[in-house]
Amino acid sequence: MAGLVNNLLILFLVFQNNCLGFRSPLSVFKRYKDATRSLSSECLGSDRPVISLGLSDFALDIRMPGVTPKQSDTYLCMSVPLPVDDEAYVVDFKPHASMDTVHHMLLFGCNEPSSTENYWDCDEGTCKDKSNILYAWARNAPPTRLPKGVGFRVGGETGGKFFVLQVHYGDISAFRDKHKDCSGVTLHLTHQKQPLIAGMYLMMSVNTVIPPGEKVVDADIACHYKRFPMHLFAYRVHTHRLGKVVSGYRVRNGQWTLIGRQSPQLPQAFYPVEHPVDVSYDDILAARCVFSGEGRTTETHIGGTANDEMCNFYIMYYMEAKHAVSYMTCTQNANPEMFRNIPQEANIPIPVKPDMLKMTHGHHEETKDTDKSSLQLSKGEEGEILDQDFHIEEAVEWPGLDLKLGQVSGLALDLENNLVVFHRGDHVWDENSFDSKFVYQQRGLGPIEQNTILVLNPSTAKLLHSTGKSLFYLPHGLSIDKNGNYWVTDVALHQVFKLGADAKEPLLTLGVALQPGTDKNHFCQPTDVAVDPISGSVYVSDGYCNSRIIQFSPNGLYIMQWGGETSSGRPGQFHIPHSLALISDFSQLCVADRENGRIQCFRLGTGEFIREIKHKSFGRELFAVSYVPGGLLFAVNGMPYPGEAEPVQGFVMNFSTGEIIDTFVPLRKSFEMPHDVVASEDKTVFIGDVHARTVWKFASTEKMEHRSVKKAGIEVQEIKESETVVEARLKNNPEPTDPLKKQEKQHLVRQASTGVSFVLITTLLIIPVVVLLAILVFIRWRKTIVYGADGEHKLDSNSSRVLGRLRGKGGGGLNLGNFFASHKGYSRKGFDRLSTEGSDQEKDEDDGTDSEEEYSAPPPPPAPSSS
Repeated sequence: MAGLVNNLLILFLVFQNNCLGFRSPLSVFKRYKDATRSLSSECLGSDRPVISLGLSDFALDIRMPGVTPKQSDTYLCMSVPLPVDDEAYVVDFKPHASMDTVHHMLLFGCNEPSSTENYWDCDEGTCKDKSNILYAWARNAPPTRLPKGVGFRVGGETGGKFFVLQVHYGDISAFRDKHKDCSGVTLHLTHQKQPLIAGMYLMMSVNTVIPPGEKVVDADIACHYKRFPMHLFAYRVHTHRLGKVVSGYRVRNGQWTLIGRQSPQLPQAFYPVEHPVDVSYDDILAARCVFSGEGRTTETHIGGTANDEMCNFYIMYYMEAKHAVSYMTCTQNANPEMFRNIPQEANIPIPVKPDMLKMTHGHHEETKDTDKSSLQLSKGEEGEILDQDFHIEEAVEWPGLDLKLGQVSGLALDLENNLVVFHRGDHVWDENSFDSKFVYQQRGLGPIEQNTILVLNPSTAKLLHSTGKSLFYLPHGLSIDKNGNYWVTDVALHQVFKLGADAKEPLLTLGVALQPGTDKNHFCQPTDVAVDPISGSVYVSDGYCNSRIIQFSPNGLYIMQWGGETSSGRPGQFHIPHSLALISDFSQLCVADRENGRIQCFRLGTGEFIREIKHKSFGRELFAVSYVPGGLLFAVNGMPYPGEAEPVQGFVMNFSTGEIIDTFVPLRKSFEMPHDVVASEDKTVFIGDVHARTVWKFASTEKMEHRSVKKAGIEVQEIKESETVVEARLKNNPEPTDPLKKQEKQHLVRQASTGVSFVLITTLLIIPVVVLLAILVFIRWRKTIVYGADGEHKLDSNSSRVLGRLRGKGGGGLNLGNFFASHKGYSRKGFDRLSTEGSDQEKDEDDGTDSEEEYSAPPPPPAPSSS
């Protein structure tokens, strides 16, 4: 009996040792996690602030610890220590912020936060020592992105040891339910040395005085650059209320090259440098802030309070690692005379909508500037302004597919978010419609006798209102201005019309009826209209024959034009500018250049070419483009040419990067010639098809996925289900390129696998124990029956032989690896060096494998397809 007790004790020790031997792959961060404060249970993911992403990479979750701001325009700060002592590099950022509750947020790096509390009012400051802005997020602004191979150096002997998150809560009406906010950002860090190191260059005026009532006051800053080359990739501007525009330039051999120009009254995030700019030894960096002292009764000086002003131009750059400098400043004007030659654009204020002005400056904002080298800026829970973890799929319950429509040429959303459809009734554009000189040949049909403008309920497709009878011959483009007026084009009439929602006659007509032309008074098959909500300027894409964009004043006076026909893809020219999207957030006008299969974006007011967005999946034709405030661009392409593979489909893109986030196609029927697209801020998308004569509705599935991650017990299953549904409904959906998004999905699956692995391992350990016990009991019983008292001794002997196999060669330690390895097909991995003796790092003398294998995290499963 004593032998049986000993055997049971040994088996218990084996089981205990194996359970303890499976350490968490995050054990390297144990010291950090033990010291981490307890956060609100409402903070998704805050219980695991450090996530292993492999041998050299990890993610650090920095979130507000469940706060509820008590008043609007509150700034709260919190700090997180770097969880490792050695040098690391921040290579990517993933914001967790919702524009509904957070106005902007900044992430600083420093060595000593201003407070050791869980969080504090930022009136106390952000850092006691010098701080460096690493990241900025603001509503209606693009998130900061680092180029590939570029990282911010942290830790070690020279990098910061703490991250400080500052969140500005603007309007707190969303907190009426007293919920706790967990906004923040997840950092992707790596121990792998980066070839290029990111840094910050701050240009700041320190002695500007703004006289009261003075209409225009310039603050100029300029410094000679005396270091190794740096490459600029993002910029940020900052003033207080009197600032109108801030511009930054590189000056080389008398030539001024724009780095960035922005209104400081817009969200003060980092904006991408649109064209690559490098700065070399002896170049000059120059910046100008334009102020107005109107409305002030006393002089305004540079300072940190709401009644003072600031003139800051931040530049994010990268340098080769061996020459890298993480922070540089310029506070002088080394060459005042040079500013006589500054480009005129630097003196032109950028108009800002009143609601943006209200949100950008709260009554607490400027009191935070205790350190003039660091300024503020975002909220969050699960959502984010450019949350790319969503899919677009057809809303199959939408009854609008069954509406009896003519050729659907234009779509828009009115001020109540109702869907407005522009269609051709019983008229058809075919090969008989025009002659070789683009003159309409079917005037004898008269105008369309049906109402061509239909207002539909976006949920039920119920007809709410209709107009446009007997006004048009061949409708084409439609847009709606901020006052609810309809702006439409007619390719047969070669005209553009402004209509009131209930008007029987146009409020404004541009062009000459039925007369195509190329001068400023004529159009030739104009395709679309866009109206600037700030200036009221009217932009017309003209069109099938003229390949130009024309700008008019709000009352229809010709201002300027740009463009010209090209089929070779020359920037600034077109081959049928077919659709317009006005992006007032960024002062840009984007054009669907149809036959060149691309999107071109231009600066409002000047027509300056900014960039092109072109993807192979667009194919040869891109028909329409639509923008959603917050940074999403939607588009539809055309049918592939014979022999080409790119399907006709819808696209969702990140406006800042041009990256395709998602693609989508309908489930019911098929696209024939999708002609226009319009989307709302909740990512509801409508597409009108001119050949299928219908309107499709698509919706985002992100809410279902967000809801699922809140249910801890079934999170992975629900997410997988939603992805499976989407996978069946989407075609050619690109893989997400954001490494943090892939890692986050891997993390969710890894969490489930860890739990499953533990249960599996425990089961595997228990079953042999139970089997062995059963064998021992059975043998003891049989021996007792057959041999009597002699059997007890023989049982002990047999048990010793069995346990001897478990002990291995040394006889003093149990080695389950050797025992299980004797069974064919069983893997040794993870079992070889689990011992009741010695340290965790012990390895068998007869085993040549590296002991690290036992404790390394399992390789992450492949990221699930986003299709």
